Amino acid sequence: MRRLVFLGPPGAGKGTQATLLSRELHLAHWSTGELLRAAVAARSSLGQEADGYMSKGELVPDGVILRLISERLRGPASHDGFVLDGFPRTHPQAEALAKLVPIDRVVAFEIPESGLIERLTQRRHCPRCGTLYNLATNPPKRGGDLCDNDGTRLVQRNDDRPEAVKTRLRTYYAQTAPLIEFYRQRGVLRSIDASGDPPTVAARVHAALK
Repeated sequence: MRRLVFLGPPGAGKGTQATLLSRELHLAHWSTGELLRAAVAARSSLGQEADGYMSKGELVPDGVILRLISERLRGPASHDGFVLDGFPRTHPQAEALAKLVPIDRVVAFEIPESGLIERLTQRRHCPRCGTLYNLATNPPKRGGDLCDNDGTRLVQRNDDRPEAVKTRLRTYYAQTAPLIEFYRQRGVLRSIDASGDPPTVAARVHAALK
C-alpha cells in the first residue's frame, strides 16, 4: 500500500500528477474540493453540513473536512493506497491526519512564483466534466478551447484570475508552506522541481517515490 501526500502551491501541477499516478498505480485520488463536491452532490449528512458553509461563501471547518477524509480512508477505495492532493493545508490538519493514518511519502512540488502565476492564469476547466487544461502546457488535443471529452467550451475559474492568484499564493505561503518542515522532520518528504511539461514532472515524481 502507498499512502501519499502531494504538497505544493496552487498551480504547481499536483492535481495533474496525482491523476496520472493514481491511474498508473491504481491508487485512490482525493482532493478536498472533489470530496466536498461529491458529498454535497450525494446529499449525505456530511455533504449537507458542508453545503451549509459553502452556500454562504464560508470556509468549511477542519472538523468536517477531516470527517470526509476519514470516511474515505476507512472505505474500500483506499485498500491499495491513495494520493491526497492538496491536503493537508494547515498544521492542525496535518496533525489530525497523522492520527488517522501513517503517511509513507510526501512529495513537495517546487516552482518559482512567476511560473505559478503564468500556469494558473492559463488554466481552464470543463464546467461539465471537470477536466483541467492549461493553454500553455496541457491544451486540449483538438485545439482551441473545447474539452476533449465532451466538446464543452472551457472556462477560467474566478480564482485563476491574476488578482485572485496572488491572494491564493499568499495564503499558501502563510498556512501550507510550513508543512514542508513538518514532514521533513518526519523523514517522509521528497522535494521535486515542478517546472516543465507533465511527462517531465511525472518522471521526477516517480524518482521521488523510489
